[in-house]
Amino acid sequence: MTAPGACPATGVEYLAEVHGGAAASSVFLGGVVAPTRRLALRWLRRQAHRLADVLDPDPRTSRLPPHALRPTPRTAEHAPSQLRFWAADLDYAEEAVGRLATGYPYRFTAREGPAWYQLTARPLLIPASSVRPHV
Repeated sequence: MTAPGACPATGVEYLAEVHGGAAASSVFLGGVVAPTRRLALRWLRRQAHRLADVLDPDPRTSRLPPHALRPTPRTAEHAPSQLRFWAADLDYAEEAVGRLATGYPYRFTAREGPAWYQLTARPLLIPASSVRPHV
């Protein structure tokens, strides 16, 4: 597999990242380099659940002080629901695996009002000149 415009590679790793933001600002929320595309996507699914739980925690949890949560009006865009749906949908997972297998990046964006949360994964091609022989 060689991505469009890439030099010949001896190996591939995958960079998975999570960003969030609103309007013109963006915040890096975490990232990992994984040896396989499936591990990169597994990490992204865990991050999707983590974000959803932070944005919309279960009110029955005992870790929150009393009255810490307040109801908000539901809109058509609900980022926690979008993140949970993406993480659980096997069709999305296979689409992402297929896209990464062809050398292209994969991106999923959940939105709620002006806020957005983006999960990305992309191949990192390791050029043949930078690989050291194993001794």
